[in-house]
Amino acid sequence: MIRKSIAAALACVLSTATLSAALAAEKLPDSQRNSHWFNGAQSRLQQAAEVEINNKRGAAKNVILFVGDGMGISTVTAARILAGQMQGNTGEENFLSFEKMPFAGLIKTYNTNQQTPDSAGTASALLSGVKTKAGFIGVDESVARGDCKASLARPLTTALELAEARGKSTGIISTARITHATPAASYAKVPERDWEYTAPEGCRDIAAQLVEMPVGDGIDVIMGGGRRGFLPIDVVDLEGTAGKREDGRNLVNEWQKRYGKNAVYIEDRAGFDKVKGGSSDKLLGLFQPSHMRYESDRKNDKAGEPSLSEMTAKGLELLQKNKDGYFLLVEGGRIDHGHHAGNAYNALHDAVEFANAVQVAMDNTDARDTLIIVTADHSHTFTIAGYPTRGNPILGKVVGNDERGEPNKTPDLAGDGKPYTTVGYANGQGFADLGKETDSDNRRDTHTHAGRADISKVNTQNPGFFQEALVPTSGETHGGEDVGIWARGPGSQLISGTHEQNYVFHVMAHAAGLLADK
Repeated sequence: MIRKSIAAALACVLSTATLSAALAAEKLPDSQRNSHWFNGAQSRLQQAAEVEINNKRGAAKNVILFVGDGMGISTVTAARILAGQMQGNTGEENFLSFEKMPFAGLIKTYNTNQQTPDSAGTASALLSGVKTKAGFIGVDESVARGDCKASLARPLTTALELAEARGKSTGIISTARITHATPAASYAKVPERDWEYTAPEGCRDIAAQLVEMPVGDGIDVIMGGGRRGFLPIDVVDLEGTAGKREDGRNLVNEWQKRYGKNAVYIEDRAGFDKVKGGSSDKLLGLFQPSHMRYESDRKNDKAGEPSLSEMTAKGLELLQKNKDGYFLLVEGGRIDHGHHAGNAYNALHDAVEFANAVQVAMDNTDARDTLIIVTADHSHTFTIAGYPTRGNPILGKVVGNDERGEPNKTPDLAGDGKPYTTVGYANGQGFADLGKETDSDNRRDTHTHAGRADISKVNTQNPGFFQEALVPTSGETHGGEDVGIWARGPGSQLISGTHEQNYVFHVMAHAAGLLADK
């Protein structure tokens, strides 16, 4: 025993002496320098140090704004791990495409009348440079919600409209309805976000404002869902769904008439595949009556529809024809819907596809003349908890480590003797098990499941598993914490730090020279 103590003490002295000698020589121990963690960080530092940023006003010929709807920090983290695990790795070491951008910061998301925001007010802040109330699209905070007459005198001009006025091409792409809050905030002015295809007398609905957009020659590339808002109730689309408009207007026909033979309208995958860079000057693609499919459910669409990354590639192909540049808004809208349903599977798979779309933009643009900004409009009550072992499936049950630091053989149990998942929600409808169901919107168990469930025999990695929720509510809500923002290209360093959400507009306007000199 005495010999062991002496040996341990001697080893400690030698280790300390080695460290002291290394420090005295201003060197690190070989074990530290040879660590892949150390060398990986050194490589990343070198890459960052080599980045040259042009901060001159107007240096960005093109601007692309990516909005992951509901993509809070925890969603980014979980999606990063999921994407890595989908590639056969442990996941934690992975980086999503936009996380490799040279600059990052935080954005405060509150509305002027709500601590936890909605998408209309937040998208309006991003695109107009002015914070406003929840439910408002392109209208300032001074009027009451739903006040048609008052709202007409308080419109906000957007970055997309400024780009149009300067002769740039413009585009909006979303997996949600194209008249939904975030895409609508680029062109519409309404004090009620629900006026998608109907509005009080004296005001125009959102779909009509899109087709009639008076700035420039209107938006050049439009792709997303929401077909029903453009068709009258007596018109049935190719998927057998009737329109929603009660005013008798067929806005698709009106759009085609406005732009003539060089305008292409498409509704399905076949039509999308036929569109080529030189085949049209204007493109309107409405691929679903309502929102587009979740990424994991897209294969079930009977008419076929493109992915977000495919729409992004096609949009860039069309917009890049303009020598004066372009402004493009791309929204991953269904990340938000997966979270509202309490279904992390779809929320995270859509977030991974959103990152794929960002990669498409990064691969097909030049950082010297194109500013790409990636952010979210708000967060969700989505959490990552427990002490799961490294590489544990992010959608799985928590499996911790034993006293030696090695993975346990069975899932950890909570105080009630039941296993629990790594990811969950602070509120929402709670547990449901729909097995292989890939459409979160088809949750048959519509009642709220209060309290804990025994998930011992449930495959929590199935697409139809809905995570447990702490507070039982009719639906999961947004979160109020800051969201991340990442950027590459001219002016990208301006997003570093913590900023109000409306600041993003001003960065884009400065970088692209969208505002006249004062």
